[in-house]
Amino acid sequence: MDKWLLEILACPVCKGRVEYDRASKVLVCRIDRLGFEVRDGLPGMLENEARHLSVEEIDAMRSKGSA
Repeated sequence: MDKWLLEILACPVCKGRVEYDRASKVLVCRIDRLGFEVRDGLPGMLENEARHLSVEEIDAMRSKGSA
């Protein structure tokens, strides 16, 4: 995921910052605990396609340093 793209992408729900988890190819909104899948390098930023992330999943991503 290009750095410039990450700088302009925002969560479609809260308009907050998203972080990229390289291992799972997911853009993560920590505020709403949502994961947006990246397919073929293209982020799927639709609210109805987002995956709800558990606190444990977010913590695991944080501990790996990837999100």
